[in-house]
Amino acid sequence: MLDLKFVRSNDEAVRSALMARGGYKVNLDELIALDEDRRKVSLKLDGLREQKNKANDEIATILKEKKDPKKKITAMKEISNQISELEPEVKGLDEKLASILMGIPNIPHVSVPVGGVDKNEEIKTWGEKVKLGFTPKMHFEIAESLDIVDFKRATKISGSNFIVYKGDGARLERALFNFMIDVHTREHGFTEIFAPFLVNRASMTGTGQLPKMEDDMYKVEGEDLFLIPTAEVPITNLHRDEILKEEELPIYYTGYTACFRKEAGSYGKDTKGLMRVHQFDKVELVKFVAPENSYDELEKLLGNAEKILQLLELPYRVLILATGDLSFAAAKCYDIEAYAAGLDKWLEVSSCSNFEDFQARRANIRFKGKETKKTTFIHTLNGSGVALARTMVAILENYQTKDGEVVIPKVLRPYMGGQEKIGH
Repeated sequence: MLDLKFVRSNDEAVRSALMARGGYKVNLDELIALDEDRRKVSLKLDGLREQKNKANDEIATILKEKKDPKKKITAMKEISNQISELEPEVKGLDEKLASILMGIPNIPHVSVPVGGVDKNEEIKTWGEKVKLGFTPKMHFEIAESLDIVDFKRATKISGSNFIVYKGDGARLERALFNFMIDVHTREHGFTEIFAPFLVNRASMTGTGQLPKMEDDMYKVEGEDLFLIPTAEVPITNLHRDEILKEEELPIYYTGYTACFRKEAGSYGKDTKGLMRVHQFDKVELVKFVAPENSYDELEKLLGNAEKILQLLELPYRVLILATGDLSFAAAKCYDIEAYAAGLDKWLEVSSCSNFEDFQARRANIRFKGKETKKTTFIHTLNGSGVALARTMVAILENYQTKDGEVVIPKVLRPYMGGQEKIGH
């Protein structure tokens, strides 16, 4: 959430940012008018409260002097009545202001390219596209041939775009997220968190999924609980409504969770096989950092996610997202895309974002300066470190052999009892 004072003082900059993001429909004129009304009513309310306090003191003095306070009490009751009328008005204005503010996306960082998806910039690549020397199969053909993913029974028990990993497929999936957690905790200094897969509305609002994206979320009927779209939500909200100490920063958390998304409006877009599923596994990286360090921390976060793909020996590229392709809460975001030989496509497997203080304002996460003793909103960051099932797609397609088997990446073999390949 943006600071109302910032919006008030930077009206044109906010309008420009909304246009750069693709023309978000936010009624800033209404927000500014409501803010002006709210300040006028608050000023009047503060004046009445001051009069009431003064009248209370005067009544106490009159009583001490054993005089009749009736006239002063009558006047004070009139002031109290006016206060009672204005307090609900202020509350109503606060709610309207909050509702509009909740719908304003974050301001893109100055380094972010302006424009839509076509303005995303490739800033680096690692590795070479895999050349197998034969016509590669696509991952769903490989998976069905090796009997390691059961698409049909997943549809039977849950519906379309769900998956059941089986045998070595399930073992490989488990090896992947265990390997990732070990790398991030042992080499990158993250503390492991195993968080709930269900969160309340306050948590979803704190990280920015609600209210804007409620249609994409799975909600528990009869309860105000949601299945998480990413571990970012429960992990970031661990410190909701808390004041941390500056000396505790930076705080790094990593966590494996299943993730659940309706993917509303995505039907027909890369839905074959493992490409776009409603439930998938992911290892998430979350950082709580001091504002002055957050962009250095973003580069480190990107490096943490890249390391996983390097160890898996999967070719990838890194894109900086343009303003029109940023998520609602992000000020800057890098996407990492792994290459898949069968599809001959780059597949997004990670997004690493700096939200600055946008999430912290919504979730009320602050820290107190060690020297200044000043309380300030923290900066939050998160990134996939990395996401499945598209990483699984890249492994199956890049590590396939001519005879239809799949070589297991070397770093995963210790997690699979030394097994070197998945065969018939």
